[in-house]
Amino acid sequence: DFAERYCAGNRFGWGGCQNADELNAVISRLVMVRRLKKDVLTQLPPKQREQVFLQLPKSDALKQVRDVQEKLKAIKEKQKNEGGDGERTMEEKRLMNSLYLFSARAKLVPVAHYLGELLDAGGSEKFLFFAHHTELLDAAEAAVKQRGVPSIRIDGSTPTSVRGGLVNRFQEDERVRVAVLSIKAAGMGITLTAASTVIFGELTWTPGDIVQAEDRAHRIGQVSSVNVQFLCAKNTVDDIMWASVQNKLENLGQVLDGTSGDHLELHEGKGGGSSKWRGGGVSR
Repeated sequence: DFAERYCAGNRFGWGGCQNADELNAVISRLVMVRRLKKDVLTQLPPKQREQVFLQLPKSDALKQVRDVQEKLKAIKEKQKNEGGDGERTMEEKRLMNSLYLFSARAKLVPVAHYLGELLDAGGSEKFLFFAHHTELLDAAEAAVKQRGVPSIRIDGSTPTSVRGGLVNRFQEDERVRVAVLSIKAAGMGITLTAASTVIFGELTWTPGDIVQAEDRAHRIGQVSSVNVQFLCAKNTVDDIMWASVQNKLENLGQVLDGTSGDHLELHEGKGGGSSKWRGGGVSR
C-alpha cells in the first residue's frame, strides 16, 4: 500500500514522509522527467530572501494568540503524558487555524506601518504585497491609499474579466507602485515583473504557493535581482509555519530530486538579513 510505504501513515492520517529515496528512484525511472527552473532559465537574475521581524503592539488579537498557544501547549502535554505519537488531532488543527487568523490580526498595525515607511521613503520602486487573510490585505491597501499612492488589488473577489487590465496597469503605468495580492488568487498565472521586491505579510502552509507567488516577479522579463521579504513575528504562528514550510520543502526535494531539498534560504546581509520594528520604525 502506497500510503503505508511512503506516507508514514498512522491512526490520524497519512501526513508524513518515509522511504523518500526509494520513491524518487521509482518515479524517476517510470513516470517523471524533471527540469528545474534554475537549469533552464540560466539568465534569470538571482532571487534573495530575508525575514523581517515585526514587534507586535499589545492588542486583543495578541492576547488571543497567547490564549490559543496555551491551549495547544496543554494538548501537547496531554499527548506526551498519554504516550501519543505526536500527530495533530482535529482539535489541534482547529486551534491552529485560529492561531493563523489571530496572528494575522496581531500583525495588522506593524505590517501597515512597515509598508507606510517604505512608501514614505520616496522613490519609484514598485513592490508586490502578498497575504492570505482579507483583513491583512485590507490593512495593506489602506496604508497605501492613505499616502495617495496608486495601486492595484487582486483577490478572490476580483472578477477574472478585469484582472488582465489590472496587471497591465501595474506593468505599464509608472505611477502604480504597489500590487496588493491574495496568495491564492494572484499567486499563479500572472506576470508582474515591473516589481523587483516581493513582500509577504504572512506565510501559507503550502510551500508551492509561496514560491509561485515569488515568481510573479521572478520570471522571464525580469532584469533586476528580486528581493523577497517575509514579515514575521516571533511567538506567533509564523514560528510554526516557517518550520513546517521548510520541512515540506525538504521532503519534496528528497522525493522529486533525491536531494536534501530546497529551502526558503535567507540572504545574510548586514545584520543577518533580518529587521525589527520598534514602534516608531524599522532598524536594520
